[in-house]
Amino acid sequence: MSDHLGRFVWFDLSTTDAAAAEEFYKSVVGWKTASWEEGEQPYTMWMAGETAVGGVGELTEEARNQGTPPHWSASIQTDDVDATTAKAVKLGGTVLLPPTDIPGAGRFSVLKDPQGVVFSPFTSGGEIVTSGVPKIGEFSWCELMTTDYEAAFTFYSDLFGWQKGETIEMGGGMMYQIFAPVDMPNGGIYNKPEQVPYPTWLYYVRVEDIDVAVERVKELGGQVIAGPMEVPGGDMVAPCIDPQGAMFALHSMTASNAGE
Repeated sequence: MSDHLGRFVWFDLSTTDAAAAEEFYKSVVGWKTASWEEGEQPYTMWMAGETAVGGVGELTEEARNQGTPPHWSASIQTDDVDATTAKAVKLGGTVLLPPTDIPGAGRFSVLKDPQGVVFSPFTSGGEIVTSGVPKIGEFSWCELMTTDYEAAFTFYSDLFGWQKGETIEMGGGMMYQIFAPVDMPNGGIYNKPEQVPYPTWLYYVRVEDIDVAVERVKELGGQVIAGPMEVPGGDMVAPCIDPQGAMFALHSMTASNAGE
């Protein structure tokens, strides 16, 4: 099995003002953008240095009419999207978009897990390079806030082969389940707090200086939900909301955790 299977490999922002979102994240995270010309529709990619980490686009008219808010979504690498999609249905998932080709890029589907959270299995049409410890501007942690963390872990583990890591007591009986696609922890799953309106994924992006990034969020019309706050291991995090309403999180790593 290739070491990228089961990893989060692409992150998309669907929003109500893509141009404004580009300027916001360029300032907060330090990304640049580049155009992808191989598809039928124009597509803008987020660039962390020379590495493409995701993309940004406008919410479709259909999504807006259905009340879908601006949001981040992610693709999880699998070696066979069609087989993964069929297996997800057997495990209690729901198909929102059946397996579909992306010319020049690969094949994907859009699914809901049994607790109602959206995710996308993806099979790349080319080589995926994983760099180990996430670099500045790359996504560094993926967190699922759900309604049944044990059932959710079982679902994704059965589907993508995720390994169970440490289970951390968060207080008040709340448990935080670390998961690892291969041998490096990549995220956590826990039961959402009451103030989170619906189950969702939250994606963390690594920044060099979280205090500076947080101030830019505030200056540019975003909202800092909490923090910066220290998490086990010494890293600092701050969940935020961008000016259009999409939730994301900032993450700065200690030198030792970053392997520096």
